[in-house]
Parts: sequence; C-alpha cells; structure tokens
Amino acid sequence: MKRALKVIGSIVVGLVLLVVALLANLERVVLWVMRPSKPFSLAAAPPAPDYARGESWSALPDRDDAADAVREGLAPRDQRAAPVDVFYLHPTSFVAGRWNATVPDPGVDKGTDALSTRIQASAFNQCCAVYAPRYRQTNGLPFIEPSADGDRAADLAYSDVRRAFDAFNARRGAGRPFVLVSHSQGSVFAERLLYEAISRTPLREKLVAAYIIGGRMTEEGLRVGAPDIPVCASATQTRCVIAYNTRMVKYTPSRWELRLREHSRRVCVNPLNWRADGLAARADENLGAVFLETDRSLKRAFADGQCIDGFLRVRSMPEVPRSAASAILDDLMGQGNLHPMEFQLFHENLRVNVGQRVAAMLAP
Repeated sequence: MKRALKVIGSIVVGLVLLVVALLANLERVVLWVMRPSKPFSLAAAPPAPDYARGESWSALPDRDDAADAVREGLAPRDQRAAPVDVFYLHPTSFVAGRWNATVPDPGVDKGTDALSTRIQASAFNQCCAVYAPRYRQTNGLPFIEPSADGDRAADLAYSDVRRAFDAFNARRGAGRPFVLVSHSQGSVFAERLLYEAISRTPLREKLVAAYIIGGRMTEEGLRVGAPDIPVCASATQTRCVIAYNTRMVKYTPSRWELRLREHSRRVCVNPLNWRADGLAARADENLGAVFLETDRSLKRAFADGQCIDGFLRVRSMPEVPRSAASAILDDLMGQGNLHPMEFQLFHENLRVNVGQRVAAMLAP
C-alpha cells in the first residue's frame, strides 16, 4: 500500500510540475500548437459551410441559442418580433495546427457559443434579431505573424463571411435595418465587409451602426475604404462606426496584437460616453459590466475609460470574475491586455446604446 501511495504521489507531483512548466511557457506552447506543419492548400481546405443549414449558424432568431442569454433583471425577448437585425462575427475560437477550422466542429462550436456568442452577441438581443454565422476561421496565427499562407487562410475565412452575409440578407427580407457587430478576428472581416459589401451600396442606408470592436480599424482606412460611413461622434448617430481596443494604462504591448498593415491611428470611440475626442469617462458612467461566463449579475461602475493614442485606456477596476478558460486567455494576452473582455466590461452600455441608435434609425 505504501509503495502504491508513493507511486501515486510521484505521478501527482509530476503532473503538477508539468502544468507549472506549461503555464510558465504558455506563449511558446500555444504558438507551437497553432503553427501548421504544411503550407496552405485550397484543395485541402475544409468544405465550405452551407448557410441554408442551421448547423452553420451559432445563433438564429427563430431558435433558442447562446445569443439569447440575458443578465439579471432582464427578460428574454422574442427576437422574431424585433424590427432590426444583427449580423455578428465571432472572434477566434479555433486553436490548432491547421490553417482553417471545419464547420461544423462540435468542440470548436461549443467554445464559440459559450465564450463568444453568449457573452458578446447577447448585448444586442433586446433590440434586435441576432444572426451569428460559423465560418472557417483561421487559428489566429495569420494576424500576429503575417505571411502569404496566412493571407490565403484569411481570404478563405472571409469568403465564408461574405456568403453568410448574403444569406443573412436573403433570410431577413429586404428593407430591414441592421447592425454589424464583431470582435477580434471577426472584426478584421467585418471591416472588410464594411468596405466591400456595405459602403457605397443601398445597404449603407439600412446600417444602424457597426460595432467593430477589438480589431484593427484605422481612421485612414475608414476614410479610404468607406468614405460614406464616418466614425460615430454621439450616442444616437447612425450609419457610422464604433471601434475600440481596451488596455490598462500601464499595459506593455505584446506579440498578441492584431498587426496593422500601415502605421496609422486606430479608431477609438469610448463606449462610456460615445465620444471619439479623448474625453475621459468616469467609472460611474459605466452602466454595468456583465460576465455571463461566470454569472448573470450587473456590476455597475465597474471600469472607467479614456481614448489615448488610439486605445481605450482603463485606469482602475476591481478584480474581474473569470472562468478557467478566460483566465488562461488573460494570461496569454499579457498583463493589462483587456482584449478578451472588451464586450463584458461595457456590456450594459452597449445594450443601452444600440437601443438608442435603433430608436433614432426608426424615428419618423
């Protein structure tokens, strides 16, 4: 018995040491896992999703899904009665040594639903009918280590986004206003969608607003790519863009930034005061953070914010409630990088504001 206990004890100690070693080298481990062993090949890519099938969507307004989640104090709304639609593009939820994810994939889809659609798209379910396509997302590597193969993988992912957007417009019917919402990798594609499929087309007139968060939107890129869609300058302006990237004031940049293609100024609209002029907003202007990955409570006055040098800088906030998966992501992003919680920190402000913009859009 004593010998068996010693063996078990040795195994436990070994596992603990292994976990400690992996956490100490988390960045190297993740990069090793992500790096494909073969060049990108279109012939070897996963089959394209069929957007006529429900399995190709993380959320649809006529079914119960992750986008229906609500914080405490709110009742779920029947999205089928909503007068406005949302097209939501999720961030990276696929980390593997392949260039693109398969759709459907039970493991990836579960992560997308729980850690993206539920905690982000849910901010828009009181005003709108939420559509959230799955797509052959990249593993994220093309955005931190640009390459020709990475560009091809990103183009493949975007081809799904473009087809999903066409399917979205076909499903919902002509003439309905819509909101474009995205985060991280999804925002890279939402920006391209804004330039190629919305700006200077009849859809521009139906755009309530574009919440392109945690991406690489620049003022110069927007002026060139979508000259008829400005940066939002007030809480009720429509046919405009909201974008921000959130960091603590003392954040030190790491390799986990979405690299800009040119040296230019990022768009930053403060979600606490909906201004793009750098005016600081106090924590009491934060209507409430909501971390649906841990609980449904509304945490009022959770964080302040000020746009400084293109980033939304937070000076102070309490300890953040995080799930185990979210905590690991926080460690990977680095100290002071609030990218993984850019929706949660300002969840109630986003919910209230989209309602304001929808009301302005629908006003006679």
